Amino acid sequence: MTLVHEHEESPAAHREDAPVPSAAPLMRMATGFWTFKTLAVALELSLFTRLSAGPHRTRAELATELGLQDRPADMLLTACTALGLLEKDGDAYRNTPLAEQFLVEGKDCYFGGVVRFNDRAYLAWHDLGAAVRSNRPLTWDPDIQTTLFSSGDPDFTGLFWNGMHSLSAATARVLGQTYDFRPHRSVLDVGGGSGAFLIELRRQHPHLTGTLYDLPHVCDFARDRIASAGMAEHVRITPGDFQREAALPGGHDLILLSMILHDWDERDGRALVRKCHEALAPGGVLLVCELLVNRERTGPLDAALMGVNMLVETAAGRNYAEDEYLGWLHEAGFADTEILRFDAAGANGVIVARRA
Repeated sequence: MTLVHEHEESPAAHREDAPVPSAAPLMRMATGFWTFKTLAVALELSLFTRLSAGPHRTRAELATELGLQDRPADMLLTACTALGLLEKDGDAYRNTPLAEQFLVEGKDCYFGGVVRFNDRAYLAWHDLGAAVRSNRPLTWDPDIQTTLFSSGDPDFTGLFWNGMHSLSAATARVLGQTYDFRPHRSVLDVGGGSGAFLIELRRQHPHLTGTLYDLPHVCDFARDRIASAGMAEHVRITPGDFQREAALPGGHDLILLSMILHDWDERDGRALVRKCHEALAPGGVLLVCELLVNRERTGPLDAALMGVNMLVETAAGRNYAEDEYLGWLHEAGFADTEILRFDAAGANGVIVARRA
């Protein structure tokens, strides 16, 4: 037993000269949903698309165009300006470069699909406590579906893959500028979804060809995206199930796993990494592109919160730490690994693993 005498000060005792911490960070956490819903409603109203299509408009003009009364228009425009999405010049508003680049419908970089997909999960997050206690997803029922991605519902498929296309395209642009793709000729994108990675990588590196490998109903969605991007001659589509099939398509010197491994449990993740190793010839490279949790499991924040999202959206997925991925890769037979750091919407780095 440790006794603290009255004349002695406990290490935990309050010191009058100690600075009092501010509760402001807690207030920002407690009101984080305000930011998201402001952005979601502005996109719902096509605010940024309207401002891009014509001259700068005043609050009164925008209120009329959006069908809003003056009071909510004032508050919405003020909030979007404070968020760095609008600029105000006198009485007129215009898009900031960020909004003009990513929030205007019809542009290649349009990020609204991510916002709309996350809006679908917004109400599910209200019941996060249930997911934490039960270890069961909230946005789908594992007693009815085998995975989140097995739904054949066209509305969900379109919403999900439009969102993922926005996220993947934004991430692929940064990956294409970070990793040196010049030594490679053919990329296999496992779980390639809508084809966003292969489309963007081909745009940046025209010498590349690619194969998209995903579930049949996903391939149907990807086929239209790839064709509309003018990439049908350069990107082959191969339907398949990387969990059930014994081997991945061969003949590629580079395999990409982008935002894939976090959807599954450790056993499935290790199995997929082994299949990638078996599908590569000596000298081939596997890229694991993810929001990597650090070795200490203290962050970064976006990677840690994506892990919580895996509770809501998946039955067994998690955001793994970089040393866990490195362990899987070495166990599978990859002898040479390195991590390239970057800052992108869907990933904060890529693990480069070479087959000896």
